[in-house]
Amino acid sequence: MAVEDSNSPYGLKLLIEDYPFAVDGLEIWFAIKTWVKDYCSSYYKNDIMVHDDIELQSWWKELKEKGHVDLKDKPWWPKMETLEELIETCTIIIWISSALHAAVNFGQYPYGGYLPNRPTISRRFMPEKGTPQYVELESDPEKGFLRTINSQVQTLLGISLIEILSRHSSDEIYLGKRESLEWISDQPALEAFEKFGKRLEEIEYEIVKRNRDPKMKNRVGPINVPYTSLYPTSNEGLTGKGIPNSISI
Repeated sequence: MAVEDSNSPYGLKLLIEDYPFAVDGLEIWFAIKTWVKDYCSSYYKNDIMVHDDIELQSWWKELKEKGHVDLKDKPWWPKMETLEELIETCTIIIWISSALHAAVNFGQYPYGGYLPNRPTISRRFMPEKGTPQYVELESDPEKGFLRTINSQVQTLLGISLIEILSRHSSDEIYLGKRESLEWISDQPALEAFEKFGKRLEEIEYEIVKRNRDPKMKNRVGPINVPYTSLYPTSNEGLTGKGIPNSISI
């Protein structure tokens, strides 16, 4: 979906310019990466310090050999010997557990809340020609469909689950914010985090602008449904937006 291009922002050129997830996500990815770089660089001044950090290396070894024992011998694992490898790894972890999860999770309810849009179970096999079930499906497709997908009880459970997963709590902590301003005593880290929070505010402002741009047909098309999944903040409830600090299931 993108190619390297030194003349483009972030060194990447999107092949589909009006692709909301990619456009918004790229900005948030690099905001996270800048924050991670600023933070890690305060404590690791060079690659040797990363390589010689016993606790860091033990964590990485455990992550590979115990957390992903089935994949531990794959050649694509970063060696965790350089500062850049540490920054890239931490960026990926934060991205997956915050923005990526938010993008695929909090917008579920408007579509999945009507269960026939995305049934979660099939109670019958596809009917074969010549069977009574096939005749029923031909004569009344809607009835056959409803007899196949979730029962009423299963539907209530499924919709309730989707609603719970898609709902923000009143005490949600969003990306770039902290419950306490005294989460760390190191001034460089505090300043880097403040810069990160301000950058996310700028990104949200830019997303709002793009969602009002009539040239962006995938945001302001005929049905006028803006892309809000990667708004960094949200109110409580079913909002279809907001990036919590991490997955909180």
